[in-house]
Amino acid sequence: MAAAEVQVPGFNFENCARNMRLEKELVGKLKMPAARKTGTTIAGILFKDGVVLGADTRATDGNTVADKNCAKIHYIAPNIYCCGAGTAADTEYTTQIISANIELHRLETGKKPRVSTACRMLKQYLNRYQGHIGAYLVLGGVDVNGPVLYTVAAHGSTDKLPYVTMGSGSLAAMAVFENGFRPNLELDEAKELVRQAIRGGIFNDLGSGSNVDLCVITKDNVDYIRSHDEANKKGVRQKSYKYPRGVTEVLTTNVQHFPTDTAMSSSQKSEEEAMET
Repeated sequence: MAAAEVQVPGFNFENCARNMRLEKELVGKLKMPAARKTGTTIAGILFKDGVVLGADTRATDGNTVADKNCAKIHYIAPNIYCCGAGTAADTEYTTQIISANIELHRLETGKKPRVSTACRMLKQYLNRYQGHIGAYLVLGGVDVNGPVLYTVAAHGSTDKLPYVTMGSGSLAAMAVFENGFRPNLELDEAKELVRQAIRGGIFNDLGSGSNVDLCVITKDNVDYIRSHDEANKKGVRQKSYKYPRGVTEVLTTNVQHFPTDTAMSSSQKSEEEAMET
């Protein structure tokens, strides 16, 4: 009986080495899958009484706008919500799985879930797949420790900050936060700052667009505002662009006559009459 193989602890990169070897040996024959480029602007900010999360609503499929009103703010628990950037299906189903696990945890402990618990569940789940699940998340909520805000990357790394942005439009959104953030903002100031940050991503990133969604989380209430602001408004035509006949000059004319069904039937009828005579 063969001796049992000894498992070495740590990550196993045999499949990565195999793929690199196949790519070198089958040059021109094997096309490795390319990284998928996604587009989104999501952001979150702490204010005096809670957290404000924001996201745009454009979902893209390559260069095609697949959905103009995609919901990117996902429910985790009554006091915890999460914005998702990356692959839409990955963010949606990852947050659904963690939401179910958080609910089971709440039923088992009988206590209100903490944001740090949801953060740990997300980072452990995503780290297990080493970034192959394309979910980049902004996690925010209010628990016994007060308002809390995290970012969770696809590989499982996390940050805890007073204001965060993620997605392809994150640089423009972060510029707005760096310019306007200060501690203990009022609710209206925080909502306006998040709105301006998401609009900055919408107007400076082709993958972000359409509307601005907000989610305000406080100790006693959650206000999920869909279509808080319509950033890309379609323009209204000032006058008619219909021109009368004869405005455009005709340079050449070429007319071709084709036999119609009526003409064909009459010719066939004449041939039949000639045959009868």
